[in-house]
Amino acid sequence: MERSLSMELVRVTEAAALASARWMGRGKKEEADDAATSSMRDVFDTIPMKGTVVIGEGEMDEAPMLYIGEKLGTGFGPRVDVAVDPLEGTNIVAAGLWNALAVIAVADHGNLLHAPDMYMEKIAVGPEAVGKVSLDAPVIDNLKAVAQAKGKDVEDVVVTILDRDRHKKIIQEVRDAGARIKLIHDGDVAGAINTAFDETGVDIMLGSGGAPEGVLAAVGLKCLGGEHQGRLLPQNDEELERCKKMGIEDVNKVLMMEDLVGGDDCIFAATGVTDGELLKGVHYKGVKATTQSLVMRARSGTVRFVDGKHNVKKKPDFVIRP
Repeated sequence: MERSLSMELVRVTEAAALASARWMGRGKKEEADDAATSSMRDVFDTIPMKGTVVIGEGEMDEAPMLYIGEKLGTGFGPRVDVAVDPLEGTNIVAAGLWNALAVIAVADHGNLLHAPDMYMEKIAVGPEAVGKVSLDAPVIDNLKAVAQAKGKDVEDVVVTILDRDRHKKIIQEVRDAGARIKLIHDGDVAGAINTAFDETGVDIMLGSGGAPEGVLAAVGLKCLGGEHQGRLLPQNDEELERCKKMGIEDVNKVLMMEDLVGGDDCIFAATGVTDGELLKGVHYKGVKATTQSLVMRARSGTVRFVDGKHNVKKKPDFVIRP
């Protein structure tokens, strides 16, 4: 992949964030998601690449754009697989809460898991705890391993968990161990990525969430030198059959980093839609708007924070074509 692709992808996530942020707190998650998807798709047309959506808004007959199998880019440049979540946290935006993101992950063709839209059991940690945790290990063992790796007491470890009834047992086990918990309403891509940044105060993420989001998070953590493990959790025969069609024969297998994102290179880009621990959200003032984005590449290990100032009057549809 070419280095210039990193900054081009930021333009895409910026457009999605700028469009969807207008809906913050208005209680209309579908409208926010549609705005993000439409703007993201428009800017993709200007990106020099031969991209194929492997994780998107759904199958061709379910989504009008950014559907699985859709071709993206100008048709010139690197051939890549693309995973998108135009608005990671639709409920977050609708309610005006924290940590909504516009997210893209890109890897060389054939290197992204074509994760079906179902639940995935997950564990995510930053670089210090790589190789020290296991999805099959008891919660207490993982907490002790992270504490030792980071030079902390278990009581100082902070665990991010989605606030769901299905996580009551994990929550109780973490509390019994004496560790601290940060419950999040939605947005487990941000929850996973945050484990690799000390300033977020998060050490590990546990629980289950969407499988597509698991792949997106794995790309981000690969760029950061962290670790993400997952196990698919099909809920019925239809989901089980979909796993097989996508080449996943053993659904009980723990999917390691190389299973989720292979090869030695990938790019992760995200722009904050609402304010969060890691990224500021979109702020509007008249015809001006500010954004904050994160873009990372695995091969170089480069991590960039990009502050953008935009004149909405000059690019009302967030696209300036060459």
